[in-house]
Amino acid sequence: MTPIQTKCGAGEYWQAVNVNPAFTPKGVAQSGLVVPPTMQKSIGDVLTAHNIPWKYYGGGFNADGTSSPLSGSYCNICNPFEYESNYPAVVADHMRDVTDLFTDIANGTLPAVSYVKPDGLMDGHPASSKWTLFEAFAKNIIDLAKSNPEQWAETAIFVTVDEGGGYYDSGFIQPVDFFGTGPRIPMIAVSPFSRGGHVSHVYNEHSSFVKFVERNWKLSGTLSERSRDNLPNPVQDGDNDYVPRNMPAIGDLFDLFDFDHRRD
Repeated sequence: MTPIQTKCGAGEYWQAVNVNPAFTPKGVAQSGLVVPPTMQKSIGDVLTAHNIPWKYYGGGFNADGTSSPLSGSYCNICNPFEYESNYPAVVADHMRDVTDLFTDIANGTLPAVSYVKPDGLMDGHPASSKWTLFEAFAKNIIDLAKSNPEQWAETAIFVTVDEGGGYYDSGFIQPVDFFGTGPRIPMIAVSPFSRGGHVSHVYNEHSSFVKFVERNWKLSGTLSERSRDNLPNPVQDGDNDYVPRNMPAIGDLFDLFDFDHRRD
């Protein structure tokens, strides 16, 4: 029998289900059913290596582990950086609460790259939240960003979710790798340079944001030899724009923007 090639390197782990990371949000090692710390490189590691500031803003981060009413609303399995072996070393410089995001926007001190995850009460999940609350959360951030004209002039905000709505989706699903992708989800780009009213037919997915960061900041190399940021941008077929002719292929989101023309 031919052995199955898992393509998982030593010290590399892939989270396929909701299992806690080996560290608490504040970077303290924890036991129990956890995913071992992974040695895989993240886009945060690449940004740090190029001296590009970045932060992950997680709702409830400051209250986690306290007696605050928001304690427990922070989503530790939603923070991809929390699974890295070097997570304790990056907490002080890169992990913040959403309340800190509001302060950074108001003060014009946003880092070059920001990840924002609302707490479980605001993230739109039906078990603990409402979609209208997530919409209000996103609108508040956009309104705050637009209130600072100088900062807004060079800002792009991507609004998306982590999963489909649970209904059947007839859209094409591309077998990009061992895990594949999944049903379509909404993603909206808001920026002075976004192509207003444009609906993209390019095959994008969550790793497209990594490709966007790498291209926008002209970062050399990719996260690994087999990560999805190695995949080319899709070549579209006029008969079916949703199905790339050069599969496997993932877009870099640049088709959402016209950087030669800014809309005020």
